[in-house]
Amino acid sequence: MNTTAIIVAAGSSQRMGFDKLAAPLAGVPVLRRTLEAFLTSDCIAEIVVVCSAERWKLLENATGGRFAKPVRRVDGGATRQDSVANGLAAVAAGADLIAVHDGARPLVSPLDIARCVAAGGTFRAASLARRVSETLKRADGDDFCTQSVARDDLWLMETPQVFDASLLHSAYAAVAAKRLEITDEVSAMQAIGIHVKFIEANQPNPKITRPADLVLAGAILTIQ
Repeated sequence: MNTTAIIVAAGSSQRMGFDKLAAPLAGVPVLRRTLEAFLTSDCIAEIVVVCSAERWKLLENATGGRFAKPVRRVDGGATRQDSVANGLAAVAAGADLIAVHDGARPLVSPLDIARCVAAGGTFRAASLARRVSETLKRADGDDFCTQSVARDDLWLMETPQVFDASLLHSAYAAVAAKRLEITDEVSAMQAIGIHVKFIEANQPNPKITRPADLVLAGAILTIQ
């Protein structure tokens, strides 16, 4: 199926304190590593990168503006969902599936991308995710433990999240009409009553949010 990837890379990196997508990860900027995973994925036909012109230079300068498949840039919005909406508007006609991925997840494997795209084609809505394995506790406003939380059937959401193109457009139209605030596309699907199939990641796929995440990602790269 004809699949377009939207790489969302328009965040401010406030929690990091510097531009995390420009940060070197084993000598390669985070955003470039993310893009390369999708460039090497045979199931992806085109890529839309939602980012600033400054971040785009990280990619253009590394490749001389020549990519192995169609890649183009669009500006981000005030929020993540605004940025995804901008990306959706830039998807070329004829896309069957759309895969939305966080630019700050540079270790996603082409195999997991392909698994998620295949599930999206079968179920119309699928997301890479991982099961919760840690013990969970709930705390009060002063950070004192108040109770345990059962982890049965709980998952941590990852990306890519892959959907039938018309379904994702409908979900975002519904979110806009209802003035909902969402943090991922699975939430958009929930808004229109669509069940999303979870695909458990085969390889670590951490999101770079804080400086320690860069250390962890670098350590993972040394053993892959």
